[in-house]
Amino acid sequence: MFRSSVTVCVLLLCAWPSLAAQKVFDFGDYKQNEVPAGFKSTVLGAGKPGEWKILLDDAPTPFEPVSPKAVSINKRRVLAQVAREKLDEHYPLFIYQEEDFEDFVVTTQFKMVEGEQEQMAGIAFRIQDERNFFYVRASALGKSIAFFPVVSGVLQNPVLVKYDFEKGKWYELLIECKAAKIRVQVDGKDVFPLFENHSFRGGKIGFWTKSDSVSYFADTKITYTPKEVFAQKLVNEAIKNYPRLLALKMFAVPVGKTNVQMVASLDPKEIGSPASDAEKDTIARGLIYYGKGKDKVVITLPLHDSNGESVAAVELHMKSFPGQTEKNALVRALPIVKDMEKRVQSLADLTQ
Repeated sequence: MFRSSVTVCVLLLCAWPSLAAQKVFDFGDYKQNEVPAGFKSTVLGAGKPGEWKILLDDAPTPFEPVSPKAVSINKRRVLAQVAREKLDEHYPLFIYQEEDFEDFVVTTQFKMVEGEQEQMAGIAFRIQDERNFFYVRASALGKSIAFFPVVSGVLQNPVLVKYDFEKGKWYELLIECKAAKIRVQVDGKDVFPLFENHSFRGGKIGFWTKSDSVSYFADTKITYTPKEVFAQKLVNEAIKNYPRLLALKMFAVPVGKTNVQMVASLDPKEIGSPASDAEKDTIARGLIYYGKGKDKVVITLPLHDSNGESVAAVELHMKSFPGQTEKNALVRALPIVKDMEKRVQSLADLTQ
C-alpha cells in the first residue's frame, strides 16, 4: 500500500534543503498479482499498455545487514511489468496519479528480468501526459543508461553513456531534479555530469519499460518540495519585492471549480474563502476598486493573461501617506500587477 509521511531530509546528495516531504511506495502490503492503487497503466507508441502487478521475488532488504554474515536478500513483494509485446516503439508506463512533482529526489531499486528484444527498466518523470515527459532507463542488452526527453510523442536527443548492467541483478537508480537541473546516479555514483533540460517544469512520476522487457521495481521513495500554487508564488514574491505592501490577495476561479474564491494570500487560512462582489466584478468587467483608511489604502485590479483576458483580481493593501489619492495609489499598484502579468499565460497557470 502507498504510505505518505512528512520528514526533514538532511542526507540528500545535492544538499537541496528545501526538499521536505516524502512519499514511500510500499508494495509489501499488496497481495500477489494485485495491481497497486493510485496508478494509471498506459503506453507511449504502439501496442497495448503493460501488465503491471505485484509478484514475490528475491529482493534486497531495505536495511543494512547487522553483520557481514547477515542475509541481505529475502523474499519480498515487488512491482513487476510482465507483458512481453515485441514491438520496437512500445513504451509501457505506470504513472502515479495523485500528485505532481517539481523539485524532487526519486530512488528505486530495479531489476531487468527477461526480454528477447529489449531488457530495460527506468523511471519516467515530469510527465505531462503519455506523449510529453522525461525518462531515465537502463539497458542490460545495450549495456547503457540514458536520459530521454519525449516531446509530442517524439524521442529527442538523449544523454547516453555505457554501463555494464546485468540481467537478473538488482540496482538502485536515483534521479534528482532542481528546477531545470537533473542528476542521475546508479548505486550511489553519478553516471552523467549534472545537466539541464527546460522542456517541462513539473509533472507526474511513474515506472517505465520498453518492448518485451520484463522488469521489477522495489523500495521506491520520492522526497520532494510540496508544490506551491503559482498564484501563491506571485504573491510571496511581490511582498518581498515591494516592502510598502501590507497585504496582497488574489481571487480567481480554480480549475475544476465554478465560483470565484481566494487562491493566494499571506494568511493560509484565508485561501478558499469566497470572493466579494467587488472581486467578482473586477474579473468579469475589468473594473478597479479603491478604498482608503486611516493608515492604508486598498486597491483591487484585474490581472490579465497573455491574451489580455481578465482571469483574476488582485487586492493590494498599501501603506498610506499624506495626500494619498486614488490616482497615485493606482500609479503605485499598477506596476506590481503588471509584473505578475508578464508570467501568467492562462488561468490554469495560476491555480494548478
